[in-house]
Amino acid sequence: MANPPAPYPSASGPANPIVVIGPQYCAPYPVDLSIVKKVMSISDGNFVVADHQGNVLFKVKGSLLTLRDRRVLIDPAGNPIVTLRRKIMTAHDRWQAFRGDSIEEKDLIFQLRRSSLIQFKTKLDVFLAHNTKEDVCDYMVKGSWTERSCVIYEGESDTIVAQMHKKHTVQSVLIGKDNFAVTVYPNVDYAFIVALIVILDEINEDANEG
Repeated sequence: MANPPAPYPSASGPANPIVVIGPQYCAPYPVDLSIVKKVMSISDGNFVVADHQGNVLFKVKGSLLTLRDRRVLIDPAGNPIVTLRRKIMTAHDRWQAFRGDSIEEKDLIFQLRRSSLIQFKTKLDVFLAHNTKEDVCDYMVKGSWTERSCVIYEGESDTIVAQMHKKHTVQSVLIGKDNFAVTVYPNVDYAFIVALIVILDEINEDANEG
């Protein structure tokens, strides 16, 4: 019996390791992440990120006081890894990521912005903190968020670092949870990829409310 086709093209990923948040989040093999978003939740972001064995790697929390403008990626013990903050009063959707629970410029890791104001499909540019000119993006996110088919590229190249695809389960329909999966390519910082996806979700929520 033939093997079923893969849901995404095979690729070796980037030539050099991509470490944005920390080397402990890089693996020498592809990392399959399952992301569950509790759709009916109000109090916090309620993302839960697990590996293929069901081990929880990250959670995302937020605060009603910040009006959805801030999210914190935490480890299973509740320690903050990255704080994600929407930058107010910018023409393009722009988010910033800081180390730990800081929001100080010295702790900035990366910034993300919408490539253009009017978009039929998602295209986001990611700039690392040292890329202050922002002439060329360090990473790019392209695809359709509603179909959960986004692809993350290294810069403006064709090198794929991660892909997202929808997971349909009976449980997700019955319990009101949004399930999707992400494959992170070898030697790519998967905490960084999760942070990008949390921001993507927020931008999509804003678009739906607009």
